[in-house]
Amino acid sequence: MSKLILFIEDEPTLQKTLGRALEQEGYEVQSALDGQSGLSLVRRIKPDLILLDLILPKMDGFAVLKELKKDDNTKGIPVIILTNLESPQDIEKVLSEGATNYLVKANYELNDVVKKIKELV
Repeated sequence: MSKLILFIEDEPTLQKTLGRALEQEGYEVQSALDGQSGLSLVRRIKPDLILLDLILPKMDGFAVLKELKKDDNTKGIPVIILTNLESPQDIEKVLSEGATNYLVKANYELNDVVKKIKELV
């Protein structure tokens, strides 16, 4: 049975590129372009892992993470933050709120991100 990954990201090009790379590795990928629809989708599909950007329309990734971690049905799902924000305060905040890992987009190649995901699921 393939693992289901939810990618909440507002850049369609990155969604498609990383989604394709993950599908080639045997993962099933669902996507959402904003925080609100991403949160709604999490509750419906119960993914094995969530890739979450922090800067999103409608509801930012900080708020999505907070909602996920206070809900008993979703708090156990690993969340990898994949963002361009790299301030120590942002990193500390999301890790203390339950994010599993924090990756700055500019610092990682596509295959590095896939490798990190493989380590978690």
